[in-house]
Amino acid sequence: MRIAVVGATGLVGRKILEVLGRRAGQKLKLFLFASPEEKGTPIEFRGHTYKTEVLSVARIKKIRVDFALFSAGAEVSRVWAPIFAESGATVIDNSTAFRNDPEIPLVVPEINFDAIKPTDKIIANPNCSTIIAVLALSEVRRLFGLKRVLYSSYQAVSGMGTAALDDFWNGVNRAVKFRANGIKERGAPKVFKYEIFNNLIPQIDSFTANGNTKEEEKMINETRKILNDANLKVTATCVRVPIENGHSVSINAECEREIDIGRLREALAKTKGVVLLDSPEDFLFPMPIFANGRDEVFVGRLRLDNSAPNALNFFVCGDNILKGAALNAVQIMERLATYK
Repeated sequence: MRIAVVGATGLVGRKILEVLGRRAGQKLKLFLFASPEEKGTPIEFRGHTYKTEVLSVARIKKIRVDFALFSAGAEVSRVWAPIFAESGATVIDNSTAFRNDPEIPLVVPEINFDAIKPTDKIIANPNCSTIIAVLALSEVRRLFGLKRVLYSSYQAVSGMGTAALDDFWNGVNRAVKFRANGIKERGAPKVFKYEIFNNLIPQIDSFTANGNTKEEEKMINETRKILNDANLKVTATCVRVPIENGHSVSINAECEREIDIGRLREALAKTKGVVLLDSPEDFLFPMPIFANGRDEVFVGRLRLDNSAPNALNFFVCGDNILKGAALNAVQIMERLATYK
């Protein structure tokens, strides 16, 4: 199988390669692409050193890959994904470029893989926080129906990339030095408007005309599309929190039918891609430290919400770079590859 990874030097691109390294078969031919500034960057994969290339129409037509996994931003995807598709590749895109396009499927393979038609050449990978939330939410919908969903997300710094992580760790280092010697170094963050260390920022992405951020709009619109319910009432508040990796989402769901928590626990315990961690008496519940580096999404804190009829609360955590991005894309590719 011939695979192109576009954006191979970024957090998600490197995680895609890590996932391929442990899941893909041995007959794998890779082509790694990066920005012109990063041309020639060496990347190790299964004992072989690859050097990144720059995208060009001639090169895309020459290599004739089966799949192109994109994680280089919407602008790159809008230009180059159609060129790969025209050259015979199936594109799985991790940007916002195609998620809202009604003609392009938005897929979490455990939930709606059948949304992909044989003629589809571009498939959109959902937003990381949406993927983490809907794995459990889809089971709630299957069992009890859904009327309304309220999300409150707690999203890790890694969701904004390596420069944001630098902001976080610079803040940590300044705090350590202050405690050690009483001297507080000055230093303005480069990515965030405010210091992220020891802080919460209730803004992810830019604000829209209705007061939501684009991240909140993503969670709203993508949930409806993945669950195939354009009329589902969804609202969200997304917050950046000072942890390195692992997104969390508190979910309040109002359902159409009476909720049986025991039945839901049994179903979630059997749900592919989910780990049920719901033992409050043992202080066991989902946390980023459990989800970090794991393929699965952790679900717990299941309880009825007695302030509304047929409502419940629960909490989910997942590795935003892994299942929230790279792994989901590779899982889509793996299932499509069985039909090629």
